[in-house]
Amino acid sequence: MPASLPLSRLRRGVAALAALPLLALAACGYGSQAKDGNANEQVAAGARKIDGLDTVRIGYFGNLTHATALVGREQGILQKALGGTRASYATFNAGPSEIEALNAGSLDIGWIGPSPAINGYAKSDGKNLRIVGGSASGGVKLVVNPDEVTSLEDVKGKRIATPQLGNTQDVAFLNWIAKQGWKVDAQSGKGDVTVVRSDNKVTPDAFRSGSVDGAWVPEPTASRLVAEGGRVLLDEASLWPDRQFVITNVIVSQKFLEEHPKVVQAVLKGSVETNRWIGANPAKAKAAANRQLETDSGKALPADVLDPAWRSIRFTDDPLADTLDAEAAHAVEAGLLEKPDLAGIYDLTILNKVLEAEGESAVDDAGLGVERPKSR
Repeated sequence: MPASLPLSRLRRGVAALAALPLLALAACGYGSQAKDGNANEQVAAGARKIDGLDTVRIGYFGNLTHATALVGREQGILQKALGGTRASYATFNAGPSEIEALNAGSLDIGWIGPSPAINGYAKSDGKNLRIVGGSASGGVKLVVNPDEVTSLEDVKGKRIATPQLGNTQDVAFLNWIAKQGWKVDAQSGKGDVTVVRSDNKVTPDAFRSGSVDGAWVPEPTASRLVAEGGRVLLDEASLWPDRQFVITNVIVSQKFLEEHPKVVQAVLKGSVETNRWIGANPAKAKAAANRQLETDSGKALPADVLDPAWRSIRFTDDPLADTLDAEAAHAVEAGLLEKPDLAGIYDLTILNKVLEAEGESAVDDAGLGVERPKSR
């Protein structure tokens, strides 16, 4: 639809959605096995297995905020770093299902948002995962129907979607609401603003029908809504120092990290090399990410969605640990999480070893790291 067409003309009388179900959890299970890709993914003939391991199981979301994984896979950078150890990929729609797969032992390493990592670590009493690397910052926006919402003050009394109860964007929106002095019950989403928990795949339809007045969502969903006639009312980056906040990290099961540190090092090497390639080849990287999205989902993003979405994301090896600590505090303040003990959630030893070898500066764990032997 043309961006200039008023959304009010598209109202179809769809019944208001009191709360959309958590479709991601139901539909995802332990995640979908990603479809076979191109020749870049194939293990090179005669390549040596790392630690004698046949396969490493890697997870990621079909979001542009996970483009390090998308591009690293599509370009074969991750597989090249792994040598004769085959990368087996699974895609997820929600953080809880990826954490569930990690806990069940069906996933070794994954790209994931900060809130699922925090929740997973806290609920396991610090025994299931470590954050071992950064991936991306930014790429989250509040997009609204300009016919209904013309200012930040107008958000009060409106129905605004977030991807899932307690997910990274849900926590950020609840924190923003609280800072406006408005009241919302975090669990029900009812209050001065109605927070509608809606799967990102469903939100554009809900927005188009008028069931929600806007959404606080990651890319590319935010740009999909703009393509439907929405307006960006707020970029979450504007709320953070230096406009940086973690949106995607690399996590690994503690068991796998202990048993196969060289494989973890290879994946992190591939991640660092991928982010460097993205920085040097932004147009090619954007196209590569879109090709992998098409392979995984059967549908590529149109240019009017892909281009603005890509511009709003910054790829970084730094996990921006201080911002994860702040996001945990926001979840506690919202009543979604008891104050967690995050000591040991990071192990950046291997990442810093990789960065040093690449001539890059070490990154910091904000005092939340665990000490590991420097060599094995």
